[in-house]
Amino acid sequence: MKKLKIGVIGCGGMMNHHMNGILKFDDVEIAAVADPRPERAEAMLARCGAKKKYPSHKELFESEKKLDAVYIAVEPTAHDGIEETAIEMKLPFMVEKPMTVDLAQAKKISDAVTKAGLVTSVGFQDRYLTLVDRMICELKDMQVGMVYGSWLGGVPGVWWWMDKKTCGGQLVEQNIHLVDLLRYLFGEAESVYAACGRGLINKSEFSSELPPYNTDDFSTALIKFKNGVIANLMSGCFIRNGNPIRNGLTIIGRDKSIEYELRANVCIYKSKSVEKYLWDADQSVAHDRAFFDAVRAKDPTAVRSPYADSYKSLELAFAANRSMETGEVVRL
Repeated sequence: MKKLKIGVIGCGGMMNHHMNGILKFDDVEIAAVADPRPERAEAMLARCGAKKKYPSHKELFESEKKLDAVYIAVEPTAHDGIEETAIEMKLPFMVEKPMTVDLAQAKKISDAVTKAGLVTSVGFQDRYLTLVDRMICELKDMQVGMVYGSWLGGVPGVWWWMDKKTCGGQLVEQNIHLVDLLRYLFGEAESVYAACGRGLINKSEFSSELPPYNTDDFSTALIKFKNGVIANLMSGCFIRNGNPIRNGLTIIGRDKSIEYELRANVCIYKSKSVEKYLWDADQSVAHDRAFFDAVRAKDPTAVRSPYADSYKSLELAFAANRSMETGEVVRL
C-alpha cells in the first residue's frame, strides 16, 4: 500500500502527542515539518524521520507539492492563512483546537471546505472515546432532563493561555472539548447564558517569562439545547496541584443517570444496578486513524469532527463569551 505523505505545521506539545500514534501507522509517512523555532523543527525531524524542515508553513507549501494531507498544530493566534492555503491546494487537513480565536475566519474556512468537499478534521478526539460510544448507546432510550459538568484545573504554562484575547478563555481553549461533546450527544444549542469571575489567581504566581495573567479564573455556562435539554458547564483554572477534582459530565434522566469521568470511565446508574466501563483505547490514536482512512478514501463523512461541524462548537463557546461580557442570554 502506498504511504500517505503528510506535512506537519507546528512541532510543539500537541503535535508530539499526535506522533505517539502516527508513528505506529505503517501506511503514513511524515514528509516535511515546519516550525518558526528551529530547535522544535529539528527535534520533530529527528523523531519522525522527515526529510525536510521549514521555518514556516509558507515555505512548506511552496516547496512540498506532493503531499496528501497536512497536520496543523499551532497557537490559536497563528492561523495566518494556513488553512486557506491548504484549501487552495486541495489538501486535506487536521487542525488542533481551538481552530482560531477569529470566529469570522473560522466561518470562512468552514464555508470553503464545505464548498470544496475537502476531508478535514478538528482535534476533538473525545468523539472517538469508546466511553462516548457507550454513552450514545445508553442515551437512545433515555429521557434526559439536565446535564452538569466541569473542566476544572490549573493554568497551562504556555504564553497564549495567559490572556483571554490570545486564548479565548478557558471555555474556548480547553473546555471546548466538553462543549463539543455536549453538541455531539444532544445536538445544536438554542441559547447560552454565561458568567465569569476573577480574583482567586495572583499574577505573581507565574514566571516573568510569561505575559501578564489576564483571563477569567472561572466561569459557568448554562446551555439550552433545541431538544429541551439544559446543561450547566463549569470551567476553572484556579485549582492548585494536589486538589483532587473529578471532571466530566453527569447526565440525569427519568429512569437512569450517566456519570462520565473525563477520559477515565463512565458509570450507568439504574434503580437496582450500577454498570461501570473503564477507558480502554486511546481516543487520539483512533482520531488520527480515522482521518487518514478518510483521506485515503476521499470521504469527508468518514470523520466524526469535520471542520464545518466543529465550527459550531467554536461558535457556541464564543457565544458564551459574549454572554459573559454583556450579561445577556445569547441566542444561536
